[in-house]
Amino acid sequence: MNQNQRRELFARLKSLNPKPVTELEYRTPFELLIAVILSAQATDKSVNQATRKLYKVASTPAQIQALGVTGLSAFIKTIGLYNAKAKNIIATCTMLLEQHHGQVPRTREALEALPGVGRKTANVILNTAFGEATIAVDTHIFRISNRTGLAPGKNVLQVENKLLKLVPEEYKLDAHHWLILHGRYVCKARKPDCGHCVLNDLCDYRHKTSSHEAPPALFPASQTATRRKPSVRKSGQHNG
Repeated sequence: MNQNQRRELFARLKSLNPKPVTELEYRTPFELLIAVILSAQATDKSVNQATRKLYKVASTPAQIQALGVTGLSAFIKTIGLYNAKAKNIIATCTMLLEQHHGQVPRTREALEALPGVGRKTANVILNTAFGEATIAVDTHIFRISNRTGLAPGKNVLQVENKLLKLVPEEYKLDAHHWLILHGRYVCKARKPDCGHCVLNDLCDYRHKTSSHEAPPALFPASQTATRRKPSVRKSGQHNG
């Protein structure tokens, strides 16, 4: 895929969804951080169901720390690996209180030093909460980047570095969300819906299916609802 095709790819995704948002519900960078930690090997839907109840009771580092591992586990027990996640979250809350005055840090190094936070999670926070033009490569983005020829790579770091280099600057801030949503609802792992894909003619995938039906929206209408968002984003920027 050449650069003109990449530009066209993101132009089409933007035309379908000009202001993409994350499907995780949050109001502050801290709530987003907790939600992203919980989302590892779990669906956004299951995380939202848990955090809606949790955040009514505890939504700050001090409040969640006070719950302890046992108390927190009671709220997140429907999520996979909840015991390990609870331990990491309590440890993260302690570190935020002791080293960052209870605030989510805005540097990759400080974020990755938090228990349960790796490069992907750090990128999500930097992009979604703080408006930095980073791209967190999850399983959807890794698959799409290789399948379409957008930014092929053998591992997530290779794909991330290629995307940061190849995605046109004007699309970089929202590229993460466009690609995730496209992978979640159209370019699915087992059965990509090529016949309904607006990127079909740009894609390198060899096993495309065809359809004469008009392509649908990028994702269901229910996903376009306004999400809870933090106040830290700059004017004119979109939430993750």
